Amino acid sequence: MNRIAVSAEGLEPPPWTERLRAFALSALDALAIDGWDVSVLLCDDAFMADLNERYRGKEGPTDVLSFEQGEDWDDPEAGPRHLAGDIVISLETLPRNAAEFGIAEDEELRRLVVHGLLHLSGLDHATNEAAEPMLARQEEVLASISGERIL
Repeated sequence: MNRIAVSAEGLEPPPWTERLRAFALSALDALAIDGWDVSVLLCDDAFMADLNERYRGKEGPTDVLSFEQGEDWDDPEAGPRHLAGDIVISLETLPRNAAEFGIAEDEELRRLVVHGLLHLSGLDHATNEAAEPMLARQEEVLASISGERIL
């Protein structure tokens, strides 16, 4: 059983946080991952810019950051667990990216969630080209759960 915690920083938690949690759980199922604990933090651009500067040395906000923890532990009630880490998504960057890519905001949000989960699983990419193995896997996962919506 996977567990997803959703919270917000710098903005009110949106009314669809439970759907985001359910989508992230479906994405983990599609990735055949079990026993993970993941937090998803929704934030504004100011908070994201601070994280981006502090942890990546890059100025300004970005759309998604993942912070892998990769710690295993034993929960007395749930058994072996994997503290995968944190996914941080800027809800102010999201609509700008969706407009730039010509896609719905819901599609972009789903893509960011899966992207973050793949980073937590240890995958990475050198470019944003669709041929990148991680990005190809991202699109496979999205296609397998394409009927689910968050927004």
